[in-house]
Amino acid sequence: MVCIAVGDTIPDGTLSYADEAHQILNVSVHSLAAAKQVILCGVPGAFTPTCSLKHVPGFIEKAEELKSKGISEIIVISVNDPYVMRAWGKSYPENKHVKFLSDSSGAYVKTLGLELDVSDRGFGIRSQRFALLLDDLKVKVANVESDGQFKVSSAEDMLKAL
Repeated sequence: MVCIAVGDTIPDGTLSYADEAHQILNVSVHSLAAAKQVILCGVPGAFTPTCSLKHVPGFIEKAEELKSKGISEIIVISVNDPYVMRAWGKSYPENKHVKFLSDSSGAYVKTLGLELDVSDRGFGIRSQRFALLLDDLKVKVANVESDGQFKVSSAEDMLKAL
């Protein structure tokens, strides 16, 4: 599988979330990104150190600035279940704009060519760390990290790309 790249149309897929009543709801990526500028940020795991202390907080802190530059949605996805993603999102009480969505089985990140096999460390299949800038379903920026790195996929990197 080839990794998603600049110029590609983002494939559709189903992500999920747990609502206020703890019901699992599904949403299509195309319904979130069609006719909009969207940042799709993938992380290896909820509540993990780099994701929780650096990557996601940057998008929460810079959300207003990103929105002022035309971003409609900021979506964080991880190969975790919807209840974990809900709890992780709730752990940031200052968050007003970042959506936390689940790719429970890793099927969507696999479609993107961005799955990360960390079975040797006991974590199974996860998502690579990445940030994609989408404009009406087209990939305008594809910042994908090397294993274990956090150098090109931050909110600051996305702001520079805008």
